[in-house]
Amino acid sequence: MAGVEVVVAHQERATLRVGDLFVKIDADPTRTAVEVEAMALAPVPTPEIRWHRPPVLALAALPGRPLGQLGEPSTASPAAWAAAGAAVRTLHDAPLPPWPGRHLDDLAARLDGECRWLVTNGVLPADLVARNRRVAEAALRPWTPVFMHGDLQTAHVFVEHDEVTGVLDWSEAGPGDALYDLAILTLGHEEHLGDVVAGYGTEVDVDVIRAWWSARSLLTIRWLTEHGFDPAAPGCEIDVLTARK
Repeated sequence: MAGVEVVVAHQERATLRVGDLFVKIDADPTRTAVEVEAMALAPVPTPEIRWHRPPVLALAALPGRPLGQLGEPSTASPAAWAAAGAAVRTLHDAPLPPWPGRHLDDLAARLDGECRWLVTNGVLPADLVARNRRVAEAALRPWTPVFMHGDLQTAHVFVEHDEVTGVLDWSEAGPGDALYDLAILTLGHEEHLGDVVAGYGTEVDVDVIRAWWSARSLLTIRWLTEHGFDPAAPGCEIDVLTARK
């Protein structure tokens, strides 16, 4: 029997790998339900569902390798990054999923609350937080909803021979901002933004993508810290904030 590998484990969910099978256990069974429905609707490659017994979801392993990892240089080619951009465009052109999306009204309040926490607890210097909060303001504008993945990290996009073989982790999918997906895909990999945009195939507002880099980093540092991750690791969220001018 193959060994059991713990892929990720924290208070909200755990993912285990046994051979070619990934088993996800989520404290909130609605997230795996969303994931199953989103994968059924998405017009891009997704993992084969072996079985689903809430709150547990078993998925077949994807061929290829992740496009990248936050905090590490990507070894994927520019063509692979462009292919990822093209896959995102295919998703965004699809009909909206039939459940509610994220609300702009809540975002500014959440962002301000996280900024206060970062400064009050001495996690980051006040001027760094204030500078990135100003940058993030450009993301707080009305958008035309698209079918958004919602957590399109490079580790969730698998490629082989410069083609996308599958996209993982659809629990945050729903109607949302197209530029948010492009921002999460390129977070910490700014050098590949041009490749992604070229593959996406239409003009985008790069300033809004940069604004989402700041907003995403400010919003997630507390969660990452409380769930055993290190946002201060080289190339990760705090470095992303430091790079913003």
